[in-house]
Amino acid sequence: MTQKAKILVYGRVQGVYFRRFTQNKANHLGVVGTVRNLPDGGVEIIAQAHSPVFESFIAWCHKGPITARVDRVEVTELAPDVGLVAFDII
Repeated sequence: MTQKAKILVYGRVQGVYFRRFTQNKANHLGVVGTVRNLPDGGVEIIAQAHSPVFESFIAWCHKGPITARVDRVEVTELAPDVGLVAFDII
């Protein structure tokens, strides 16, 4: 089953290459979507993948790369989108 979600990540997640590491992890796992910095200092990820991969990616978002400090993650489920074909940094 394909799952899609908006994932908001807060903590020390800007200026630490969080978006690049997120893109690398997504590409490694086969996740499609986007990642972007938010004006409030957080990062927004739109992610879509098949269930086991999706859960693994969500778990990674709770830790992030070693350069970051993740304090809080909010996940909102969305309807899958067949138009997503890559994982891009916005």
